Amino acid sequence: MYANSRHIVSNQQHLHPRLAAVVARHLVTVSRKPMARHNIQAFEQLQRRLQLSPRALVLDSFCGTGHSTVTLAERHPDHLVVGIDKSGRRLQRHPPLRPDNCLLLQADCAAIWQLLAARKLAVDYHYLLYPNPWPKARHLQRRIHGHASFPLLLQLAASGRPGRLQLRSNWQTYVEEFGVALHLAGVRGSVSRVSAAQALTLFEQKYRDSGHSLWQLSADGGRATP
Repeated sequence: MYANSRHIVSNQQHLHPRLAAVVARHLVTVSRKPMARHNIQAFEQLQRRLQLSPRALVLDSFCGTGHSTVTLAERHPDHLVVGIDKSGRRLQRHPPLRPDNCLLLQADCAAIWQLLAARKLAVDYHYLLYPNPWPKARHLQRRIHGHASFPLLLQLAASGRPGRLQLRSNWQTYVEEFGVALHLAGVRGSVSRVSAAQALTLFEQKYRDSGHSLWQLSADGGRATP
């Protein structure tokens, strides 16, 4: 990737004025979307892998080419690190060599979250690295924290021991909105700059080389004590 990435341009300069209302509605709404067959098949692939080698889970949602999944698998050698992306074209560009504890699934992230939550399979770590920011204000509900699947993310963290969430973006507003959405759901998190350590994704390296400010939201995933 060349270091020529443009900075995000948005007609939204601050937190979206409808953020609280949208999150509140999703938190009390049960998803009734039918499960597509390809998502079930991807989940069955995950189950077979766990049966062969039971391990705690790390999720790399919206993993793109899977380069971040490989890096995370090396960082979490005792876990099964699962990269999920809906694009087969992106996943075809995966690194040729992958650790044994790395699994890539072509599936919708929300569907895998739903299936994991329904079976109460705990996720020790969940990474959301540079998802599409959907910077236009009218696209709030396409962002992770504005989407109807947001409660599934919370359910994963609540099943078993509290998981650890980390979201990264080169748009500070996105990260702050995600943090507010977690707060509205009773989950504590903190916003900080991404350190200058090894880049987790190709996009992170490209953004850094292009002079972008990189931000992250970290949370333990558990509900805050009243």
